[in-house]
Amino acid sequence: MAVGDGIDELLAGRRLSPVQRRIAHYLGEHLSEAIFLSSVELAERAGVSQPSVTRFAAALGFAGYPELRQALRPLVLGVGGDGKPDIPGERALLRNALDAEIRNLAALRDRGEFLALIAELGVALAASEPLLVVGVRVSSGLATTFAYYARRIHPDVRLLTHGGSELADGLHSARRAGAAWVLAVVLPRYPAEAVEALESAKELGLRVAVITDRSVVPFPADVVLDAPVGERLVFDSHAAPLALAMLLVEAMADAAPLRTQARLEEYERMTEQRGVFVDPPVREDPSVL
Repeated sequence: MAVGDGIDELLAGRRLSPVQRRIAHYLGEHLSEAIFLSSVELAERAGVSQPSVTRFAAALGFAGYPELRQALRPLVLGVGGDGKPDIPGERALLRNALDAEIRNLAALRDRGEFLALIAELGVALAASEPLLVVGVRVSSGLATTFAYYARRIHPDVRLLTHGGSELADGLHSARRAGAAWVLAVVLPRYPAEAVEALESAKELGLRVAVITDRSVVPFPADVVLDAPVGERLVFDSHAAPLALAMLLVEAMADAAPLRTQARLEEYERMTEQRGVFVDPPVREDPSVL
């Protein structure tokens, strides 16, 4: 059964309110994404309230939204004879998710104005000693990656990935030590503790740069670097924000070339002396017998 036919069958004979029609229209256009959304997320995407989503599910004869979502999934994934999603359906979903991330990266590449902004911000972050990097909950992974590489080229990078009083203490301590900038990673869903931390940073006189998923954000920021996240899987994927973070590390390296060279050479000597890394096996040339 085609996706559109399956949705039409569910809606057949139902008299929907205008709000419910908006939900139905969104499902028809974005079903491969919608089958993994919570009721709150579907409501946000469709521009309705969460109770409206629950009432929509009830209007279609389901006990609740989870039951409706379960009924919709086979329309995208397909179902084999054992009642489990078939392999072609799963593969199509995964391919669609990868294609969406490729489009996100292409959209980032095509934004020429970003290059000048990243270069300018790289100069500012390279000059901030210490440099604060903040990321809590799902954003902590990307923040940690950024801080790991930034420490290779910057003398004092302070990573804060725990909220509450520990984060507040870190902000105060860094500001007293002379920090001028905070680089925050704030990816959806936005943690309240991250928003509070950025508000505190501004109150302390710190400037704030944010890597996030959209240009208009509900928190204070002097510079917003936005890169779309992938929304096709159960959880968001962050290929474009990661690429953006690495471009920013590159800009920091370019902003202080002599310091960068000295620190990288010192790091290479240290890792070689201590045997930190293991070389990969040499790949044999299949053309040589």
